[in-house]
Amino acid sequence: MSRVREAVAMADQDSPLRWSDRPGLDPDLLARIDTSVPHPARVYDYWLGGKDNFEADRKVAEAAMAATPGVVEGARENRRFLGRAVRYIAEQGIDQFLDLGTGIPTAGNTHEVAQAVNPAARVVYVDNDPIVMVHARALLRGTPQGRTAYIEADLRDPDSILGHPETREVLDFSRPIGIIIVGTLMHIRDEDDPWGAVRRYTDAVCPGSYLAITHLTADFEPEKMSALANSYNTGPLRVTLRTREQVERFFDGFELVEPGLVRTFEWRPDRPIPEGTVAGSYGAVGRKL
Repeated sequence: MSRVREAVAMADQDSPLRWSDRPGLDPDLLARIDTSVPHPARVYDYWLGGKDNFEADRKVAEAAMAATPGVVEGARENRRFLGRAVRYIAEQGIDQFLDLGTGIPTAGNTHEVAQAVNPAARVVYVDNDPIVMVHARALLRGTPQGRTAYIEADLRDPDSILGHPETREVLDFSRPIGIIIVGTLMHIRDEDDPWGAVRRYTDAVCPGSYLAITHLTADFEPEKMSALANSYNTGPLRVTLRTREQVERFFDGFELVEPGLVRTFEWRPDRPIPEGTVAGSYGAVGRKL
């Protein structure tokens, strides 16, 4: 059992938490963890085979799996895209990254991939789930030459993220930055203007910066993806499927690198595509003009 799950279990049993014995756990963060409400990061963690999810998260994840066989492999392919995209961007000489919607740490985190290319790479992780932040601060340790920072915030509030002291300390906005938004934007409804939020981040970075995005779509397999959305949208969580044209709007002012906006597993693949993978997501990387 992870330290977070152990701590939550103890709290649920009204057992006293001895914070001095658990330096990786922040009592303020723990107080904001509500395991009765599912969270996208923990649903995703379940699909990836992680252990930091709870009954509410598993109910949503399993309903989606029942409605759309292949969703687990799709989630894992989404994670593989992250690795390929970050590696590509780092190989272009980018040594600083802003990862929005980090998710619970697992293998192949952004700083691990980037620092494998350049040990001096710097990464700012952002997520609005306090469980993610507990894990990030405890587990996401970079190279001695590089730097990592962790901010608990919501992607829909760009000013709080861009103006955060740690963001400004770690990232140099006078030089190109890689913005990573993988598996996150579909959780923002149209009325919350995800395009405006992304534009605020892309306006803040200089030419030569990169943007990597994945996003769920019904363009390829409408019946399967509609079933997935219907199973997911039964409680407090919501997912919005978007068309090619809607996803392309996130890249306004950017030139897409080859092969452009494609099914996630088609973006510079480095392995055969597992049989049964749902073609339910777009993936692309663009360079700011």
